[in-house]
Amino acid sequence: MAGCACDDNLKFDGISSRYRMILWIVIAINGAMFLFETGASLAADSMALRADALDFLGDTLTYGITLVAIGHSLRWRASAAMFKGLTLLLMGLWVLGSTFYRVVVLGAPNEMIMGSVAALAFAANMVSVLLLLRYRDGDANVRSVWLCSRNDAIGNLAVMVAAATVYYTQTQWPDLVVAFLMAMLFLHSASLIIRQARVELQANASNVVCPVDTY
Repeated sequence: MAGCACDDNLKFDGISSRYRMILWIVIAINGAMFLFETGASLAADSMALRADALDFLGDTLTYGITLVAIGHSLRWRASAAMFKGLTLLLMGLWVLGSTFYRVVVLGAPNEMIMGSVAALAFAANMVSVLLLLRYRDGDANVRSVWLCSRNDAIGNLAVMVAAATVYYTQTQWPDLVVAFLMAMLFLHSASLIIRQARVELQANASNVVCPVDTY
């Protein structure tokens, strides 16, 4: 917001043609991986892959929101980040609920599909992580993009571990455990984004200098 002291003290707010270009690339990567991984999750009957596919969809939508929010006032950007945080919270709760539901379903997922798709997804997400690395300490709107990309890479590694464990145990439990851990990661990141967005909204409303949080 013009005249707000916070605008001058916040870190990178996304106003950069290079950053916009990077976001478009990351959006394309996430959109393509959502479509591919959704089909793979159905073929493998894997909750972990399904959770990861949902994460790709959420990232595609929230990165689009980030693009729209760039250049707007602090209040607008923080509100967009708050919306993304709440969306991530809902995703985490959905995955958590679905995982508990699947506990009563018998049958192990296809570990070969799980592992190969997770490896491909990890490679795609590492490209996004490296592109976004220098922007990881921006405002809530920008930082939410970094957190989502980081979550994806961690989630992909977890799915690969689950696939290997399913292979050796021939049970569904590793898949369900990883889905549960991914849900917890979603909820944790949602809390970080929501907390930073609240700080920025409160600072904007009171016209004070924003404190710098360290997570």
